[in-house]
Amino acid sequence: MQEYTDEEIMEMYRKEDSRNMSLHHLIKKYEVRLYWHIRKIVIDHDDTDDVLQNSFIKVWKGMAKFNEDSKLYTWLYRIATNESIDFLRKKKRANLVSIHPIEYELGKSMESDGYFKGDEIQMKLQKAILTLPEKQRIVFNMRYYDETPYQQMAEILETSEGALKASYHIAAKKVEEYLLRTMSDVR
Repeated sequence: MQEYTDEEIMEMYRKEDSRNMSLHHLIKKYEVRLYWHIRKIVIDHDDTDDVLQNSFIKVWKGMAKFNEDSKLYTWLYRIATNESIDFLRKKKRANLVSIHPIEYELGKSMESDGYFKGDEIQMKLQKAILTLPEKQRIVFNMRYYDETPYQQMAEILETSEGALKASYHIAAKKVEEYLLRTMSDVR
């Protein structure tokens, strides 16, 4: 199947007879990338599917208001990121009765996840990332795994490049310290 450019997808959307087809092509083009972006934030496969679906619903409802000043890609990632953060906040509120923080619950979820294919080192890295505050975790994942340029991250997360660089540096330091600490505990 042909992959359409963002401009072609938006052109389809503007024509009433091809509007539904534009959503089909939009989903086809971005669902895998958005899935993995969301997955790194919410960890659990089933939760990721729910957040992804909610993100596409929000995109579809907001397409008419998309002003095309930003790139479609940026807009989609912003919606997916915000939906992921909202999901975690709701989960955190629902988890208030638990004695464990949400990061602990996400770590346990990752350990029992049949879709997780990492080795012990990868599991330690993921646990280190889970110790980061929410925003630092998102910045770290976008930069470390996706190699997202700071300028693009600034558009998606609606913050300055300088703040993102600082956040990434601090997050990388915390991850490194966690790994060194847990590796020395093993010896």
